[in-house]
Order: sequence, then structure tokens, then C-alpha cells
Amino acid sequence: MVDVDTALRANAYNDRKRRSSGDKKDGKNAPKKIEDFDPAAHAVKEVADAYSMWLVIIYGTAVALAIRYLLMPEMDEPGAILYLVPLLLCATIIPLHKIIIPRKYSELYTNGNWFRAVFLFIFTWLAFSFIVSNPPLADIAPPTLAGGIDIEQTEGIEETSWKNGVYTINLNQDTVEVVMGMAVRDNVDAESVNINAVIYYRGEMIEELANGTTISHTEEMEMFDSINNWTRGDKVSPHQSDIGLAWDLGTLDPGEYTIEITMTEEGSPWVNTTELVYTISIAQTTVLG
Repeated sequence: MVDVDTALRANAYNDRKRRSSGDKKDGKNAPKKIEDFDPAAHAVKEVADAYSMWLVIIYGTAVALAIRYLLMPEMDEPGAILYLVPLLLCATIIPLHKIIIPRKYSELYTNGNWFRAVFLFIFTWLAFSFIVSNPPLADIAPPTLAGGIDIEQTEGIEETSWKNGVYTINLNQDTVEVVMGMAVRDNVDAESVNINAVIYYRGEMIEELANGTTISHTEEMEMFDSINNWTRGDKVSPHQSDIGLAWDLGTLDPGEYTIEITMTEEGSPWVNTTELVYTISIAQTTVLG
């Protein structure tokens, strides 16, 4: 037997369930409205985007040229201002659009347009800066050594290592004959690089190894080319364009020898300079009887 109260509750539950199912079906069957396409409005937006693109490209190019030909000639070396100025100028992109581009176009821009404009400005500035600051239009890269320093393999050397500018030589005898080599590298003309190299022992200068243009050190170049048993192989001069130089340092006792190297060249727009300091550490690891 079912009482009257239970029957009424069951009937009310079934009514609610039927209404709920009917609402879902009505929702599924209801047609979805597609937003009308306005060709005229779309054309106006395309024109606005084109105005923005060309404005930003011209602006980025102008900034790159101004920095290269107005700011950089007044500087002696690279500085943070070369990167800071363009990044700060990103804040002028929105006002520039509102000043130059007609209002009927500029008022259509959204946050997405501003993001794309800033990105395009930075990319344009970087691209043109790279073009006008490197050969053949300019040279801002200083000369360097292709692979640090190296020594010729010789009797008495038990082990060598090269790490972080320190060349370690372990001996099995009292002294060692050392022939040191290096190779000058430049992205334009390694022959015209001015190089000065000095070797010190305990703070006192032993010898001035080089002082002049790379190409003027003919004897050092010939000595480098005559040696084919460098300890580190081709790593000291991996490319044919590198200019190798070698010196016979004579007989060296155990201890630390400091080599100071300065290379300069007349770059564009400034003089490119490289200063390097290397250490040759000689140690006797075998106890002699």
C-alpha cells in the first residue's frame, strides 16, 4: 500500500524531471545566431593594421639608423645605453599611432595591436642594428685569439691541461724548453690587428713577445707554420683565416708565468680593443733521484 503523501511527492518529482528534459531539448534545437560579416568594417580594420605595420617598421629602422650614425660615433665602446634607449622608446609607440594615424583607424586598435606593434618594433630595430653594425657597413667586434695559447710537444713534459686561461705543464725533469703559440682572429682583417704581448715572471717582465701589426711578425708566423705537433692539435688555430704566431720562450723553470696580450684595430665607429691575461703554470711532479 502507498500512502497519499508518497504518491504526491513522486508525481511532483516526475513533473520536474520532464520539464528539465524538455528545456535541454529546446536548448539543443534552438538555432545559434552567427554574427553578421561586415565587409566595409573588415576593410577598414585591414587598412588600420597596414598603417600600424609600416609605421612601426619605419620607426624601428629610424631608431636603428640614429643609434648607429648619431649615437655610436660619440662613444668609445659599447654601453648599456645602446639597448636601453630602444627599449624605453617602446613607450612611445601608442602615442605615435594616435598622433600620426588618422583617428578613424587609430581608435580601432586593441591591446593585441599594441602588443604586436611593440614586438615588431623591437624585431625591426634589432634586425637593422645588426645590418648596419657589422661588415661590410661597420665593424664593432674586437679581435681575439682563436683558441687561446698552446705549446709544442717536447721531451720532459709529462702532462698538460688548459682551463680558464691557465695552461698547466707537469714535468718529469728540472726544466723544460717551451715554444708557445697563438692565433689572431678577426671578422674583417686579422693581418692589420695591432698586437702587444709581454711575458712576466714573479711580476717582472721577461720579454716583450710582440709589438706591431700581426702581419709584421714574419718570423713568428713562419715558426708557427713550421710546427705541426701542438699539444692541443688544431684547437689553437682551427681556421685558415687565423694568423698563427709562435715564440721560443727558451728554458723555463717551475713556477707561474703571466702573459698579457692587448689587441687593437681601427673598427667602425670606434677602436676595437681586446685585453687578455693567461697563465703558464709549470710544476715538477716527478721526484728526481
